[in-house]
Amino acid sequence: MEQKILAQLLRLAEKSFIVLGLTFFSGAFGINSLGLVIPPMIVTLIRYFTWGASAFLILILWQSTIISIGRNFLLFVLTILAYFSFTWSQVPDLTLFTSRDILMMTFFGLYFASRFSLKEIVELLAFSLLIGGLISAFCAVGLPIVGIHFGDVHAGAWKGIYGHKNNFGGMMVLMWLSFFALPKENLKIYKYFGIMFSTFLILLSTSKTSLVISLLLISIMFFYKKFRWKGKISVVLLDIGILLAGCLTIVVFTYWVELLTGLGRDSTLTGRTPVWGVMIVRLLERPFLGYGRGGFFAPKSPYALEAGQAIKTGWIPPHGHNGFLDLAVDIGLIGLGLFLIIYGVNFARALKRAYATTNTENFFPLGFLLLLIMNNVTESLLIYQTNIYWVLFVTTTVVLSQKKSTAEDNYFRKNKDITVNLVSS
Repeated sequence: MEQKILAQLLRLAEKSFIVLGLTFFSGAFGINSLGLVIPPMIVTLIRYFTWGASAFLILILWQSTIISIGRNFLLFVLTILAYFSFTWSQVPDLTLFTSRDILMMTFFGLYFASRFSLKEIVELLAFSLLIGGLISAFCAVGLPIVGIHFGDVHAGAWKGIYGHKNNFGGMMVLMWLSFFALPKENLKIYKYFGIMFSTFLILLSTSKTSLVISLLLISIMFFYKKFRWKGKISVVLLDIGILLAGCLTIVVFTYWVELLTGLGRDSTLTGRTPVWGVMIVRLLERPFLGYGRGGFFAPKSPYALEAGQAIKTGWIPPHGHNGFLDLAVDIGLIGLGLFLIIYGVNFARALKRAYATTNTENFFPLGFLLLLIMNNVTESLLIYQTNIYWVLFVTTTVVLSQKKSTAEDNYFRKNKDITVNLVSS
């Protein structure tokens, strides 16, 4: 009995660690969010604790780690490529220092997928984002200097604990998806509250991109849920068409005024297209390996200055506002090609899982992969800094590669997990 209680407490500690990690990677402790009220030393402690604990835990789970690496070899080649990009970076010291983020995100995502089933992953993600949403609402009402934009072009828009209205809106779209995919064992009132609450917060963020993506995602997810023709090539082609049409729709609906008026800076999608032009031209000079992670837009980088001059506003962009171009200039067309191959394999696996199930959690990988692509059309949310999207991409990749029938996977699941073995020993 005591061993069982202790095992349950250890499992609870694991889940608490996951919630803390997901909250950190979502950007809740950033300089412009809770960082205003939480001492920087505490934020640094959370960062290194998350990194160290993840690395230690995947070493304990070394057998499961080896299996996951073997099944997702290209993913880990991509991770290694991004980490060692300091060897050809324009600013090697900066790239080496920031490349720890790649290892931290990958370690955490690998641990998350190795220790929890897809059902638990969706539940923990939904719970983590619900906490973030509730704290954001509290801050917007009781501590508006943290939760609402003041004195800038976004004045009045809710940013919650995520530092910017677009980040806040993006997290709430992810929250909507996680509650939509919440396993049916959960209370319906909890599920519907999460869906409605996240929708309400998306509207308060006033983020056009998040609003358009949420509408697209809602439509696509309900389409998939209602119409799932199995075993037809036409369905695959339709899915790919929906994915491409979704990306185009984001640009059109988010910037429809700019596209119609064609006046000044607005006709360039809020300054994005000149930056993309500079990135493409410079990428052709170093096409294979790029400029090293973060090297292209490093402080005082001549390429960042060139991109700023192209906008003609004096503002120097911190990134290219396009995840795919940022990935390309960071680690070249080799890195971008690896990502696209991994994504394509994942998309096919996610389709298969979504079409062959009545369990709502199996819609999450497909929904997340759609969200990932759509978000990166106008934002940089792949390997830029620390972010929850790369963590969930690693987690989703590992989960989709798992073969539930194998003895190795069963060993690391709930019935024979490491907590029981540690307690019994």
